[in-house]
Amino acid sequence: MKQINNNNEIQTLALESRRSGKSIALVPTMGYLHEGHLKLMQEARKTADLVIVSIFVNPIQFGPNEDLDRYPCDLEGDLAKCNRVGVDVVFTPTPAELYPDFFQTSVAVNEISQGLCGAGRPNHFQGVTTVVSKLFNLTLPDFVFFGEKDFQQLAVIRRMVIDLNFPIKIVGVQIIRESDGLAMSSRNAYLQTQERAEAPAIHKALTYARKLHSQGTTGTDTLCQAVSNSLHDNIKSPFNIEYIEIYDSQNLTRLDDKISVPATILIAVHLGKTRLIDNLQLSQN
Repeated sequence: MKQINNNNEIQTLALESRRSGKSIALVPTMGYLHEGHLKLMQEARKTADLVIVSIFVNPIQFGPNEDLDRYPCDLEGDLAKCNRVGVDVVFTPTPAELYPDFFQTSVAVNEISQGLCGAGRPNHFQGVTTVVSKLFNLTLPDFVFFGEKDFQQLAVIRRMVIDLNFPIKIVGVQIIRESDGLAMSSRNAYLQTQERAEAPAIHKALTYARKLHSQGTTGTDTLCQAVSNSLHDNIKSPFNIEYIEIYDSQNLTRLDDKISVPATILIAVHLGKTRLIDNLQLSQN
């Protein structure tokens, strides 16, 4: 496994690989890798000749009061995990490498980035799409793997790829959960002991909404209220709910009345100082 931290070196390697007929898969991450990330890498390994993982905590997707300065980091452990699952190259640029002096260009997906996480984090997705487009140009992938936990991010990236004609297939990989249902996330490391014990209530509440829907409940307000009620029943660490909403799974438009298309319920909460997101499909095609 090779570690590269230079733009020219990673792009030259990618160009040479493409010229030799090798397919390339990219797994973009911010590091502090867990089993969810490793699942992305394993799927990439099955798909392409060359697997590249990027590890970069992207400063331009963080707001002024967010956790950029304390985002968890374990580069040595991350490299060992990448090596264990058969990654070929790990790209570990510095902020100065990706954003040189006088950097002033951005990429924005205007509409579907506005609600959900975009409402509370107004510049977040512009930061995501800007860095991801740079990673695309540097690594020249045929396939790029993202987790479905960041459901809105996945939709935004897919829209960008279509709109800007990137010759790339975006592959979404299902959420990997802890044994108690909590969606794996690097930010889970922030949770205090009692908060970690209560956090699985998020998935439990979403599962309850899916059960109600399977039994015939189609009203979006009713289902979202059921999730809220479930979160606040018998809870010791109160959840501060940022949003609970139901969206069309295909085009990421909000469903304001009744569910008549494949739908996903999405949630963001603050548990103590930790922001957690999750989602669950309520209905399939």
